[in-house]
Amino acid sequence: MSMQLVQPSFPQFLSVFTRIGCLSFGGPAGQIALMHRELIDERQWVEEGAFLRALNFCHLLPGPEAQQLATYIGWRMFGVRGGLAAGLLFIVPGALVMLALSLLYVQATGLSGFEAAMAGVKAAVIAIVLQALLRIAKRALKTRAQHWLAVAAFVALFLFDLPFPLVIAAAALVGLLTGSADGPHATASPPADSGRTLLTRSVGAAVKGALLWAAPFLLIFATLGPDHILADIATFFSTLALVTFGGAYAVLAYMAQAAVQDMGWLSAGQMADGLGLAETTPGPLILVTQFVGFLGAWNAPAPFSPVVAGILASIVVLWVTFVPCFIWIFAFAPWIERLEHARRLHAALAGVTAAVVGVIANLALWFALHVLFTRVTPFAAGPIRTQMPDVTSFDPVAAALAAGAIVLMLRFGRGPVTVLGLAVLASVAWHVISR
Repeated sequence: MSMQLVQPSFPQFLSVFTRIGCLSFGGPAGQIALMHRELIDERQWVEEGAFLRALNFCHLLPGPEAQQLATYIGWRMFGVRGGLAAGLLFIVPGALVMLALSLLYVQATGLSGFEAAMAGVKAAVIAIVLQALLRIAKRALKTRAQHWLAVAAFVALFLFDLPFPLVIAAAALVGLLTGSADGPHATASPPADSGRTLLTRSVGAAVKGALLWAAPFLLIFATLGPDHILADIATFFSTLALVTFGGAYAVLAYMAQAAVQDMGWLSAGQMADGLGLAETTPGPLILVTQFVGFLGAWNAPAPFSPVVAGILASIVVLWVTFVPCFIWIFAFAPWIERLEHARRLHAALAGVTAAVVGVIANLALWFALHVLFTRVTPFAAGPIRTQMPDVTSFDPVAAALAAGAIVLMLRFGRGPVTVLGLAVLASVAWHVISR
């Protein structure tokens, strides 16, 4: 017997999605579970099958799937205004917290107690990324070919420093050619609208969205020029938004190495700090991009003050990162039932997901090298382009903190926020005792 759906008023809808946005801790799994409980179990606003079909659809898109799921549900219930409201309410609370933490971070940098606290954050980040690696590997690697694809992605990134978009594209092609094409089967009837009608709607939404997305580029290029830091930030993060398949951890490796090694916007340690701070905020983990953009502009603020430059960069990063998420939903949501039948698309995505395991392994090792050793230098030999630590710079305190965080997460099942808090307390305590 099908569930009798309840149609809320728009103010009720806004109230619930505000609550979801403020409580959406714990990564996409926890965020999706929260929406399921709030919207299906407690209020019967959405039918279970539609929720699951939308979730499968969002897994096919670049960007944070939980935020896109919220946007789709809002669109399904109240059209474009509902999609905008649900998607924004999922982002804004965490974005405000992340901006506040970024401002606090730059003001407190250099204080001995703060540096000790951040040392604990860096150590905990190793455990957090390792847990994500194991969790995603368990879900994604089901065949021998997928295991080899993960290994190949790791080698391509860590040893040969190949571009992240190239690795993802190659993985999708391998998945498409070698996958079984066994995607999820739709349980709903195909939409009544014709393909021509759906295409017209999709093209219209995509064109309008693309024009909005381009607005900051035009404004920045016209007023500050193409060489300004905000232009670089807008270009880099807009590119990043198009290749964020496989979740935030997948793209973090690309972003961390590019922002640290190529752009010089922040240090490897600051990148680890940003990830740790992002783990403590509600909303999608990809909000760590906001921290990276903030620090990049803070360090090269002219003609603005550092605070103004950082805030402007945060706004630009949020815009170019999340506007595409809304475009995907408004352009392709009408096709959701038909895309459920696109089995080859699911096979390509399976290849990407397998490669993501290697991508996250690269991120875990990259963070570990920069946290456990105080000196890491580039190494090149023939086609190999990687990084090597100076073994004499090994930090035993960081290693002990990281080992403790790993035990807490993997052996005792403690969550990221708890582990971050305990690692910070342990690091500060050691700082006080050893003085």
